[in-house]
Amino acid sequence: MYEHRKQALLPRREFLRRLGRSVAVGAGLIAFSLGLGMLGYHLLEGLPWIDAFLNAAMILAGMGPVAELHGGAAKLFAGCYALYCGIALIATTGVILAPVIHRALHKFHLEDSPDV
Repeated sequence: MYEHRKQALLPRREFLRRLGRSVAVGAGLIAFSLGLGMLGYHLLEGLPWIDAFLNAAMILAGMGPVAELHGGAAKLFAGCYALYCGIALIATTGVILAPVIHRALHKFHLEDSPDV
């Protein structure tokens, strides 16, 4: 997927295309996570869709829940969803930043390499 350190630096246009794909994958992961949270809050706690969206978005953003949960299943879901969101945040950040970090490291190594 990425060029080898002995290969030339990817042209800017192709790099931006690669970065755009990474952002799209990251946005897809966020949308999936938000949808999963909304579905869980709506089905397990009976929250209206707008309140389920608010609760899921707040947990996904690291702010914490808004609505008070009453059922045991909903509380268990909220705990698991919060743990999942922490991992999803790290994964999404990695997916989006991977092309940028790779390009910076690749450029750094190109300057040190005498054979390129």
